[in-house]
Amino acid sequence: MRFLSFFFDLLEPIFRLGQRWLGLSRLGWLFVAPNLFVIGVFTFLPILINILYATTGGVNLFPFERPFTGVENFQILFECRDYLDLSTCRKDVFWRAIGNTLKFSVMQVGLMVLVSLITALVLNRKIIGRGFWRGVFFYPVLLSPVVVALIWKWLLQSQGVFNAGLVAADMTPIEWLTDAGWAFFWTVFVSIWAHMGFYTLILLAGLQAIPRDLYEAAEMDRASPWRAFSRITLPLLMPNLIVVLVLAAIRAVQVFDEVFVLTGGGPGSATTFIVQFIYQTGFAEQIHLYGLAAAASLALAAFLVVLTLAQLRLTRASEAGQKGR
Repeated sequence: MRFLSFFFDLLEPIFRLGQRWLGLSRLGWLFVAPNLFVIGVFTFLPILINILYATTGGVNLFPFERPFTGVENFQILFECRDYLDLSTCRKDVFWRAIGNTLKFSVMQVGLMVLVSLITALVLNRKIIGRGFWRGVFFYPVLLSPVVVALIWKWLLQSQGVFNAGLVAADMTPIEWLTDAGWAFFWTVFVSIWAHMGFYTLILLAGLQAIPRDLYEAAEMDRASPWRAFSRITLPLLMPNLIVVLVLAAIRAVQVFDEVFVLTGGGPGSATTFIVQFIYQTGFAEQIHLYGLAAAASLALAAFLVVLTLAQLRLTRASEAGQKGR
């Protein structure tokens, strides 16, 4: 306590000086200035640098050595003679990555919301060891995505645990990670397994916030379980479902680390997603095309902004609907 008192005594002249220069109404800027500086340096400055790289060309790293090219990098990415035939695109890998990302997002988000909702409904009931099972379902969220991918890669590789079980049962081993269909399936499955606990927790919080007397009134009216779910649970849980839907969609679009460790984007480009395309274009390939990578990242950022605005709009519409009832 003495140390804190001494520390604040040292700061008092600074605060008095700031109050004299800024005035009492603007003194708050003095307190938020360090945070604004950090946000500016580590958030807004990188965005400006990224825009600079997206509008310049060449393979040089330093910005002052890169010639200005305007929107040429965006034209390279989006140039296609026929958008229904990806082979006619100048950067067909970019479009395959977009297609894989959209396919992954639709499948993963839909299944994520469904599985998380079912899990939350089960964990909200009075079952034996409810606290234990809640911890079990949330535990994968605490693991690093790289650790999750390494665990499942150990299980799914050619000489992994799953194939060892198939061989022991006199069955033919399956190339889980080198077959395009199976590889894509496991990227979706592992992503759901790793993150569903977080979304289950959000939905479980929403379920516990629903007043119990509504269900008691439904029982008195002899409403069926499905009617109680559709008329009480689902409408009151809708704000949480919207949050889960948008957060899951944003995370699905940005998927990288788990898939990169699990499949490396293969076989071929079957599991190459947009973030991996950005990484490979800017850093992994022999010729580092920083401008193309920056342009692709800005396109991704624009899509994420649209998703965020959609979340805000849906949330406000849901809140307005709740108030109107």
